[in-house]
Amino acid sequence: MRDAHRLPTSPGFWRSPLRGPALTSALGLVLLVGITVLFLTGLVSYAAYNPDLSPVNDKTPDKGLLGFYLFPWPTNPSWLYRLNQGVHVTLGITLIPVLLAKLWSVVPKLFALPPARSVAHALERLSLLLLVGGVLFEFVTGMLNIQLDYVFPGSFYRLHFYGAWVFFAGFAVHVVLRLPVAVRNARRMLEERAGRRGPGGDVVREEPTDADGLVSPRPTEPTVSRRGALWFVGGGSLLLFLTTVGQNFDGVLRRTALLAPHGGAEPGSGPNGFQINKTAAHAGVSPRETSEEAWRLVVTGRTGTVRLSRAELLELPLHSAALPIACVEGWSTSDQWWRGVRLRDLAALVGHPDDPPDVLVESLQRRGAFRRAALRANQVADERSLLALFVNGEPLSPDHGHPARVIVPAAPGVLNTKWVARMTFGDL
Repeated sequence: MRDAHRLPTSPGFWRSPLRGPALTSALGLVLLVGITVLFLTGLVSYAAYNPDLSPVNDKTPDKGLLGFYLFPWPTNPSWLYRLNQGVHVTLGITLIPVLLAKLWSVVPKLFALPPARSVAHALERLSLLLLVGGVLFEFVTGMLNIQLDYVFPGSFYRLHFYGAWVFFAGFAVHVVLRLPVAVRNARRMLEERAGRRGPGGDVVREEPTDADGLVSPRPTEPTVSRRGALWFVGGGSLLLFLTTVGQNFDGVLRRTALLAPHGGAEPGSGPNGFQINKTAAHAGVSPRETSEEAWRLVVTGRTGTVRLSRAELLELPLHSAALPIACVEGWSTSDQWWRGVRLRDLAALVGHPDDPPDVLVESLQRRGAFRRAALRANQVADERSLLALFVNGEPLSPDHGHPARVIVPAAPGVLNTKWVARMTFGDL
């Protein structure tokens, strides 16, 4: 009998007195809300890339029906993508302790025998497999991408996109099957915490029923209460939140983002001293090709092609806009003051004076994703959308896209192309 308890398939193998439906249900309800928000903000983030506009934007070309929800990405409010991606990444990191605690709380179920006692039980076990595998895959790939250390084979966009749908399918099935039980157990936990008085005035505490076999038949002595365990998990989440959320702000708050690659001090000082994702050197852009003598902007449209030097761009009407930069990795800057030529004015130069169309923007960069990116007509038409030549009153630095870069309200950072070499207005 003693040897039987040595196997993970035996209920007696798992001896923590904390496991039980009350703890599992409390953690599950937190994840129900949090992961639903993560999934929805992830879908919105994907739509912001305009993947149905042009093949160069579409990193998941065979998504099929999974792209049913895609919609033209708006330019208002200008901080839309900054808010969406800040919530997505910060919440994902904050939920890690809750996720790990939830997985720990149900680990006996992963080894339970027989594998299926009924059709409903088989569906639940299958959803659990998709749930556990999917959530671990999503969190691991997401964290690696955030830390700029992505090592998985294949495109992050494609793997993360499909992984999200596989995970959410298991998540949805699991919620349908388990939500009534979770709510019932949570209600019982609240009743247990408040206590109910018996005929003699004594507090009567009732343990929730354990239909899932999470309560150990031979528990060890507790070293912490379930309430203490929840406080511990909540404290871990709060710590991760406080050491991550600062990457969405500038100045002192950014220095609190100790776990974010774009936390810490600003990269330099002066007008160009704000965050970047990749340097000119990393992108393979040399000073020679961005020099005043060598660089020309090629603009093509309905009436032909024009070539403009930076000096010629400076002779065109210049406009200013205060816009942030927000990256898929979750970091962002506050509004920077950009000055340059409106995209719709460049469209007018090549035959689109009243109806600026979509545009394909090509960069000098040689390494990295989105060397080419497409913008929608509504993004081109917005008066704040610029081919920026200056930021915060000074010419762009090489790392911020000198001699010219695109800046568009509410667009993901990778669509704000740096080191612009060519712009093609019209059919993409």
